[in-house]
Amino acid sequence: MNLLKKLTLALAPLLGLAGVARAADLPLEKRTFTDGKGKTLPYRLLKPEDYDPKKAYPLVLFLHGAGERGTDNDKQLVHGVPDFVKNRKEYPCLLIAPQCPANVKWVDVDWGADSHKQPAEMTEPMRLTLELIPALQKEFTIDTKRIYATGLSMGGYGVWDIVVRKPDLFAAAVPICGGGDEATAKQIAKLPVWAFHGAKDGAVKVSRSRNMIDALKKTGGEPKYTEYPNEGHGSWVPAYRDAEMFKWLFAQKRE
Repeated sequence: MNLLKKLTLALAPLLGLAGVARAADLPLEKRTFTDGKGKTLPYRLLKPEDYDPKKAYPLVLFLHGAGERGTDNDKQLVHGVPDFVKNRKEYPCLLIAPQCPANVKWVDVDWGADSHKQPAEMTEPMRLTLELIPALQKEFTIDTKRIYATGLSMGGYGVWDIVVRKPDLFAAAVPICGGGDEATAKQIAKLPVWAFHGAKDGAVKVSRSRNMIDALKKTGGEPKYTEYPNEGHGSWVPAYRDAEMFKWLFAQKRE
């Protein structure tokens, strides 16, 4: 093993901790949502720099990937969220980033399968996330016509799932390297969707995004799709750095 590889392996845990540390320094308030039965969901909240309750702001729901699960209420900020922070001056919004517990999924399906059928019931973290949104509407002035969902990997699956369950809630969706149940496409045919995936993804088959996009088109939808020919599973990196994606997302509004 060469010296560079040895150093990389030795530093990997430290680099991971550094990433979490940087995420913890982001300007997102640490919060916990508790439902009527006492079930809790840790989440982080990003507010506009100069929040004005007299103005209505778009709300972004961000669903993290499998590697960011836990209870620290920090790790879910490592990917994607920093890009929304960087763009908060141009696109002021409220953003919520809930954290899914370890060994639980946003949607209980096999990530390695060629396809799946949407489960009849939501997982508890997803149920709590949906209950969190109306709770926030009582606290903040949210533009109900501009509620967006985005997420990566496990969170990409979560986005496909949640917009189908609540098609009248969301104004747009940006699922990254995830997959959904193609049979549900007709329920979100009118929803603006921009999906992203890496052609060389070894964790989630690129066919999962391709098939959802094809299913949407067959039901009359007009989704956008970006496939990076040389990207692996980390397609969220270029996706969240795409200025056109941000411009498109915040321009969407439910009729």
